[in-house]
Amino acid sequence: QVAGGLDYLVQVTEKIIRKHPKQINYIAPIAAYLLTILAGTGHTAYSIIPVIVEVAKSQNIKPSAPLALSVVSSQVAITASPISAAFVAMTGVCEPLGVSYPMLLLICISTTFVAMLITSFIVNKFYNLDLSKDAVYQERLKKGLVQEIKDVQYKELPPFAKRSVAVFCIGVFVIVGYALAISPTIGLIDINKMGILTRDNAIISFMLTVGFLIVVLCKVDSSKLISTSTFQSGMNACICVMGIAWLGNTFVNGHIDSLKDFTSQIISQYPFVLAIALYFLSCLLYSQAATAKVVMPAVALALGMTSPENSGQVWILVASFAAASGLFILPTYPTTLAAIAMDDTGTTRVGKFVFNHSFIIPGTIMVAISVALGFIVAPILL
Repeated sequence: QVAGGLDYLVQVTEKIIRKHPKQINYIAPIAAYLLTILAGTGHTAYSIIPVIVEVAKSQNIKPSAPLALSVVSSQVAITASPISAAFVAMTGVCEPLGVSYPMLLLICISTTFVAMLITSFIVNKFYNLDLSKDAVYQERLKKGLVQEIKDVQYKELPPFAKRSVAVFCIGVFVIVGYALAISPTIGLIDINKMGILTRDNAIISFMLTVGFLIVVLCKVDSSKLISTSTFQSGMNACICVMGIAWLGNTFVNGHIDSLKDFTSQIISQYPFVLAIALYFLSCLLYSQAATAKVVMPAVALALGMTSPENSGQVWILVASFAAASGLFILPTYPTTLAAIAMDDTGTTRVGKFVFNHSFIIPGTIMVAISVALGFIVAPILL
């Protein structure tokens, strides 16, 4: 971000969106999804929100539609990003049960990406997208609260912005390649040999190396690092994972015997209950990673899954994983609040009952389709 790489990616995204403005309900969520997959954080959506609002207004499309799709896509994509804390936590649970890293990545990316496209189609086809007929917009327009559409202006990027993106992308590809190489299904590298890094330690080591290379090769002013939104969101995630997950694990471990009986009976008979629990718990824990770390190990233990030999129901965990993206249920998540604040047309809003906001329906549809596809694909592949 400090090197200008994030600004470069946003400019590329902006040019694509502006080149195909009428398809904004498809291109905007795809862009948010891909940025999140690459960066491992959904906070990349901040940067494209103003662009989405402006392009939507120029096409007389309610900005609430592409904004809701994009924000939710950035949250769902966390469960499919190979370098996100949530995906790393999930692989830590699933790999000992016989689900390889490449297989988990294949299932998560395929189901969430297709679900995002289907949801975009539903919103584009069946939503009332006519901005001019929105009463709140007309009222704000009369009061002069809606800004005029500005001429396109791209700010000058730092000299090494493209280089920083190249270094970062190489780092991501190296991580994925290494994770595939040490996966038991591929087995190019024997992880049991002395000195071979585990997948989690490899991600930490490689990304720290990438950060070092960007600082050196792109002449980054390191004093600016802690003031960036990326660093701050990362520290928030650390606190969520280390703090809330620890507290949740303490509670679960203290009641594990009673939870075992209840969980094994309910989830064995009604597998979809796990997805519902993840959906609502994630909005309270405020993090996909914290939700996965609290719930998944406890459920695996309750179902008696301790090794590949007794992990016949592990597909339930994999299929339900996308449901940990319910951070939009309460309109309090930072990207959700940013979308509401930056939409000067007033179409992206919170209703008087709090839960009836612009994100709840598209988000619930996207999560539900992701889980439904997971329940179809996971049992076949696993």
